[in-house]
Amino acid sequence: MNATGRPQAPQRRGGGVIPPGDGGEARIGEARIVVVGNGMAGSRFVTELRSRDPRVPVTVFGAEPQRPYNRVMLSDVLAGTARPDHIGLVDAAWYASHGVDARLGVEVTRIDRAAKTVHASDGTVTRYGTLVLATGSTAFVPPIPGLRDGPPEGALAFRTLEDCRRISALAESARRAVVVGGGLLGVEAARGLAGRGLEVTVLHLAGHLMERQLDAAAGGVLARTLARLGISVRLHAQVTALRTAAGAVTGVELAAPGGGTEVVGADLVVLSCGVRPEVTLARDAGLAVGRGVIVDDELRSVADPSVRAIGECSEHRDEVYGLVAPAWEQAGVLAGLLAGTEPAARFTGARQITRLKADGIELASMGETHHGDDDEDVEVVRFTDAARGTYKKAVIRGGRLIGAILLGETSAAGTLTRLYDRAAPLPAERLDLLFPGLGGAAEAASPVRMPDAATVCQCNNVAKRDIRACWEAGARTAGDVARATRAGTGCGGCRDAVEGIVAWLGEQDSESVAGSAGG
Repeated sequence: MNATGRPQAPQRRGGGVIPPGDGGEARIGEARIVVVGNGMAGSRFVTELRSRDPRVPVTVFGAEPQRPYNRVMLSDVLAGTARPDHIGLVDAAWYASHGVDARLGVEVTRIDRAAKTVHASDGTVTRYGTLVLATGSTAFVPPIPGLRDGPPEGALAFRTLEDCRRISALAESARRAVVVGGGLLGVEAARGLAGRGLEVTVLHLAGHLMERQLDAAAGGVLARTLARLGISVRLHAQVTALRTAAGAVTGVELAAPGGGTEVVGADLVVLSCGVRPEVTLARDAGLAVGRGVIVDDELRSVADPSVRAIGECSEHRDEVYGLVAPAWEQAGVLAGLLAGTEPAARFTGARQITRLKADGIELASMGETHHGDDDEDVEVVRFTDAARGTYKKAVIRGGRLIGAILLGETSAAGTLTRLYDRAAPLPAERLDLLFPGLGGAAEAASPVRMPDAATVCQCNNVAKRDIRACWEAGARTAGDVARATRAGTGCGGCRDAVEGIVAWLGEQDSESVAGSAGG
């Protein structure tokens, strides 16, 4: 019986749950690693840890009921070009077959650091030796009239797979959609809705789209690209309220430039106003929190060495990373540390590289992109063809690439990413940066001219030689390569390159067979 007089359900020792009155509970949990959050960071950590240590007890809590999925590909699901089951990261049967205690659909409600336990929504209390927080971010909903008491029918955020399902259902009967926010997620949502045949308007407060990743010129080219796809863009748009009738959204109210208001009609409103690190549990537990859970180079909370934090909920050296590649790098570092296979591993920071690949839109952005020709200490190389939706820019300081934008035509992305990531010397002919192989000095996009050491998938650190090794081991499709190396399962920006290499290897193999038969 518990304090309420109700009988307590049997609790599994194998899951690290504390049995009442059992003196063995300390032994159960003293080595257990408990992961709170089963998104892209948490699930990656669990798989990385299991690949290094098949025996350490692991429990992972996921607030969402389904298996973890690739959040980057939600816009493909929204557009109807991918099914929800296509974007899963870990097969549902994987957990049991690898001895992982997975609590899907169970939310952790409290952390007791003194007792080293986590309390969950299903009433269980689980002891940990090490606690890994991977709680990610939550969508920011502005406190404006029409939203203060919760979004009305027809208005919702775009953050989770469930959000995507609800938006898709509403889109079946909607005609006009408004996306509030023209950042990366907003652009992805707008493209997905336009792909479903809706009339879409993007309302963005800043002076150009994706201002964190793009300069004003690139933002203008992107707006023209969206216009060709049937998406209108309103900049400097200050949303003051949502209009509703009978509890359902009917439009978005804006502050008019000359005073007063105007209304943009809509029967579907998608809120993409940014995200905030989810740190409620950490803050309530008394951990050090800035924008995220503050961690050191071993990803330990600076307030409690038995607690680690990775992904969007962590803050490392004053930086909160909102992209998948840094989160996965952190997951790998932490797995090596906790498994003991890489005791010297440290996370010292990551370069942020943004990729967007949707129907009609291709984008790569990295580093310091906002420098212009008037900045004396930098060199800017730029090409613009706004009519065709192409914008390319490289920013150089001290002979090193410090930033770049590729919009519309991204064949140089691999070259620029490697030069940026490694701070490598640049070719004397600067146009080779934007147009690989134009002057013969830079690496061409063709698989034939790409060196084996070239990194193809930045998210998963997969080189061309790794893909070749997969081919030699029997992989014959890009899907086979993805299952073996994870190439193409992150931001998706390298999928064309992986497919190109696989096709080229197939051609080489066919030529070899034909040559042997002819001899």
